[in-house]
Amino acid sequence: MPEARRPLDGIRVVDLTRVLSGPFCTMLLGDMGAEVIKIESDRGDPIREQGTVRDGFSWYFAAFNRNKQSVALDLYSAEGKAVLERLIASADVLVENFRPGILAKMGFGPERLAAINPRLVSCNINGYGSVGPYVDRPAFDFIAQAMSGLMSVNGPADQEPMRSGQPITDLIAGLYGAFGIVNALRARDLNGAGQHVESAMVNGSISMMAFLASEYFATGRLPERTGNDHPLVAPYGLYKALDGEVAVAPSNDVILRRFLTTIGLVELMAGPHYDTNEKRFALRHQLNALINERMRSVSQAEWIARLNAAGVPCGRVQNLAEVFADPQVVAQEMAIDVEQPGHGTIRMVGFPVKLDKTPCAVTRAAPELGQHTREILASSGYSDAEIAALAAQGVIVCAP
Repeated sequence: MPEARRPLDGIRVVDLTRVLSGPFCTMLLGDMGAEVIKIESDRGDPIREQGTVRDGFSWYFAAFNRNKQSVALDLYSAEGKAVLERLIASADVLVENFRPGILAKMGFGPERLAAINPRLVSCNINGYGSVGPYVDRPAFDFIAQAMSGLMSVNGPADQEPMRSGQPITDLIAGLYGAFGIVNALRARDLNGAGQHVESAMVNGSISMMAFLASEYFATGRLPERTGNDHPLVAPYGLYKALDGEVAVAPSNDVILRRFLTTIGLVELMAGPHYDTNEKRFALRHQLNALINERMRSVSQAEWIARLNAAGVPCGRVQNLAEVFADPQVVAQEMAIDVEQPGHGTIRMVGFPVKLDKTPCAVTRAAPELGQHTREILASSGYSDAEIAALAAQGVIVCAP
């Protein structure tokens, strides 16, 4: 039998994004088989110069720009815009993460895009959305974390609000962007026309507030910062073993009974102070102290073995060195090595989505700036003489 085609084989993506939210979105599409043409200025995506550079290449850039081809193009010139127009005409998807309205100012507003390619799926990834009083505000992950409510619920109650360590709002927006694009492509299959997709950092992060938002809607009460305690359930959190903490998540009474039985405190569930979750939550600090006192005489590894055997979700807080050495993570291939021509081997995060018949794959390492300019323009109908003329004018950059 012929090898199965990957889900997005045959889909051409013109990628005008830079830094993180957009490149993460288009990387996900490339991992699923799309042809991604990354349009860069003559200076390239700023991430090419950020993070640790080893053997002449940024590992940060490599991690988010695999499975892409690079075209270096001056989008401020009429000639550069003409090249972009021809690429859009041949594309299925256009992705950009300019502030709303910037692409239209460049001459590629919705009407123009529809005229160039009625089947085009366009996607804008931005900070606040394209409607409302904050449309023109600059956006950054830290600000989106603050504005979305995410920071208001992170950290201990007696300390300042805390941001998530990773740039979570960028990643959420990129993930939703890819999700929206795939849905729009499916809708095009059904209805014959493209459409516009929008993914905003603040909106995406608000959608992740989960039961915290539900409880606020139901009660009108603002959620408190509870640190590692659960905001609705007790006990729940980090507990002190002999040689380190154990994360335990007894999310309902069945699992809680298993937990307390394992550590020898099950009688608490029948007592007058801890027989309901409401009472346990109100007295969670005292309850946590009892649990810590019981657990601190046994090693972390022993508790984790006992609790898992009893069916209690638990684990230890691992740093990244421990994460990527963990046998489960190794078995899941969540760190992969990619050969970067001319720069050695680069290690990066693997694929979180596992498809058994059409799995994700790295078929291209991250591109050098302008590495594919000549190839892509030639495939779009430009002659060698036209390509040479555009290069001489500084409209394009062709890597050696």
